[in-house]
Order: sequence, then structure tokens, then C-alpha cells
Amino acid sequence: MDSRCSSAGGGYSIHSTPISTRMESFEAGEKKCISDVRRTFCLFVTFDLLFITLLWIIELNVNGGIQSQLEREVLHYDYHASFFDIFLLAVFRFAVLILAYAVCRLRHWWAIAITTAVSCAFLIVKVILSKLLSQGAFGYCCPSSPSWLAWIETWLLDFKVLPQENEELNRFQSLMDAERAPLMGAGPLSDGQFYAPPESVADSDEELDDKHDPEKDLIQQLTLTGSALLKKRCLTHSAILLFICL
Repeated sequence: MDSRCSSAGGGYSIHSTPISTRMESFEAGEKKCISDVRRTFCLFVTFDLLFITLLWIIELNVNGGIQSQLEREVLHYDYHASFFDIFLLAVFRFAVLILAYAVCRLRHWWAIAITTAVSCAFLIVKVILSKLLSQGAFGYCCPSSPSWLAWIETWLLDFKVLPQENEELNRFQSLMDAERAPLMGAGPLSDGQFYAPPESVADSDEELDDKHDPEKDLIQQLTLTGSALLKKRCLTHSAILLFICL
């Protein structure tokens, strides 16, 4: 009995230790930092802002100097000819996405859906109404680059970040269920969890004897009845023989 109970207890400890270790490592990872795939997404959002900023600075420098072009595009802003609003659009995407997915750690796509929709709508209207296409290569690059960067960010979040984090969360939940299952089932013990002590040979023989006692009594009664009948028959035959002889 002791060996069985100890083996059962040992089996539980062997299986429960790795599960608890994995749960602690998962919780420590969640508290310490964001996931690797979310960190990659945040780095790409930062690259989006830096790339649009660099592209705008190059455009300012090419068209006559940074200082003079800043005065013309920022201080004397013209919607039809300025690239300053495209830079502000990149700042808007960066601020919203970093706040939503790095600071608040949202697990939903609504924030990036807003930024992508606003970016695409603004750029489409600007290309239609402005005169950017007449300004050379930058007239094509500056409006088109934010659009495909926004869609790459959407693809990363919707097909990489959220599915992988949901899979890790489901795995963690299954580990928690596996950890709680033995504890929840440990209340009312089932019949299979009781172990009876080994029975001795003497006890088993006594139980067998007790079990077969009624049969032995019946046999003894039949034997006594048969012997009594034989005695009566013998006495009867003896009396008949004695009568014949007389």
C-alpha cells in the first residue's frame, strides 16, 4: 500500500513540476517585457516614422535648402504642394500604434485599423487634389511610401502578432487547467484511489472456510441421513433372515 501511494504521489510531482515551471516562466515573461513579435512590430512602426522623416528631409534639402524649405512648407503651409502633412501623418501613426500596442498592450486590431484607414484616405485625397506628382520623384515616393508601410504594419499585427500571442495565451490557459485538474479532483476520492492492504494467506483460508461452511453442513447432514438409512436396512434384513431361520 505504501509503495503504491508513494508511486502515485511521485508521479504527480514529476508531472506537476514542469507545468508549474513553465507557468512561472510565462508569467515572468509577461511581467518583464512584451513578446518578441510585438517588439518587432513596434520596431517597424519606429522605422516607419524614421523613414518618412528621412525622406522628407532629403526632399527639403534637394529643393533649395532645409531652412528655406521648412519656412515654405511649415510656416507657409500649402496643402497642394507641401509634404509636411505627410510627415505629421507618420507621427500620428507612430503615436497611436506605440501607445496602443507598446504602452497599453492591446490585443485587438481596432487601433491599427483606424491609423491605416486615416492614412489611406488622407493620401488618396492629397494625391487627387494636390500637385505633388509634378514635383518629380519625391512627388511619387512621399505619398506612396506611407501607404504601403501602413499596410505592412497591418499585416504584421493581424497575421503575426495577435495570432501568436493568442496561441501562447491558449497554451498558458491549458497549462493552468492541467495544473488545477488534480487539485479539483482531489476532494471526493474515487474507488480507484483507495488501496486495500494485502491479505494474508491465513485470513484468506479462514474466509474460504467460512464461505464453504454451509456446503459442508449440508454434506454432513446427507452423510448422516444415508448412514441412518443403511442401518435401518441392515436391521430390517437381519430381522427377515432371523424370521426365516426360525
